Order: sequence, then structure tokens, then C-alpha cells
Amino acid sequence: MKLTIEGWDDGAPIPTKFAFGKIPAEGRFETSDNVSPAISWTDVPAGTQSFALICHDPDVPSSGEDVNIEGREVPASLPRVDFFHWVLVNIPEFTRKLEEGVASNGITPKGKPAGTRAYGDAGLNSYTDWFAGDADMGGNYADYDGPCPPWNDSIIHHYHFTVYALDTDQIDLPDNFTGPDALAAIKGHVLDQASYMGTYTMNRDLKA
Repeated sequence: MKLTIEGWDDGAPIPTKFAFGKIPAEGRFETSDNVSPAISWTDVPAGTQSFALICHDPDVPSSGEDVNIEGREVPASLPRVDFFHWVLVNIPEFTRKLEEGVASNGITPKGKPAGTRAYGDAGLNSYTDWFAGDADMGGNYADYDGPCPPWNDSIIHHYHFTVYALDTDQIDLPDNFTGPDALAAIKGHVLDQASYMGTYTMNRDLKA
């Protein structure tokens, strides 16, 4: 399989329009356009009955102790964990592209519900956990929400978009399933997969 995303070259920086947060003219943080990118795939293997799509960032700090705190920096040596930005299963077999903006076209305070879309079944991304307990933003965040790494992180984050071709037309998952739930459910059903990566930072000192 081959995967293509419109808007940046594989391995290049992700434009701010696809991000949740950006570096403002002044200050540390500003919300961005949070538009889901156009993503397409080709060379699908015979026997494919559906697709799954996962976008994750493996560079998220395992501890929030220093995150976004003035006078501190998130050290590169800190162990990192996965943060899921896009979780989608049961994409119909005939689908070869998701258009720009179909999964997100702005920031939705308190999130978007999980469930069936015209293009597949959307699960919860990790902003659900990130905003838990926040009176203004807390809620279920499903489908796509873009990059927003700590503005004081010492490393650039990497965002891996992966499409999986599956040998089944239906992955059964509970309501409000997560990225790890989806990955566990498709195990043993993957005929092929393809990935595309982009980088992003909100640290002025790392910004090219």
C-alpha cells in the first residue's frame, strides 16, 4: 500500500492549519484551525474488506510535571508515551480518500461524540483524557484533533498516520473505543498497512 497526505511531504513539518495549537505572535499558545488533512491510499491488497486509520504521536511526555510551566523544560530524557489524534475503523472497502476537513474543521470545546460517520466508525482520541476535569474543555473527543505538543518540550514531536487494510468488513468495538482498543481489535486482520509522518513543535527555540 501507499499512503499520501496533501499539505506536507512525508517527514516534513505539519502546517499549522492541521494543528490544534500554534505559536502565537506573542505569548506561548494559541488555538489553530484544527482541520483534518486530506489522506488517500493506493495499491490495496486483494481480499481487503475494510480499512482502519490511526494517527498517533509517540513523543508525549509520560509525566506532566514540567509541561507548559514557565521556567521549566520537558527534558528529552523523559520517557515518552503514545497520544492518539485520529481513531477510525470500519472505513468502507471502496474508500480510497478522506477529504480535507471531513473529520474536523475547527476546535469543538467539549469534543465531538464517538460513533458512526459516513466514512467509518470514529473512536475517542487522547484529548478526551487530556481535558478530563477541565470545566471548559472536558468531554469526549472523537475522530481527528490535531497536534498541540507542550510549548516547552525539548524535542520535536512526530505524528504517524497509518492506514490498515483489513480482511474483515466489520471490527466490533464498544461505544467510546480508544486507539489502543482499535489496535487490539484489528490484530490478526491486517493484510497490509502504509504510513505517512509529519513533525510539529510549539517550542520557539526548535521552530525552523
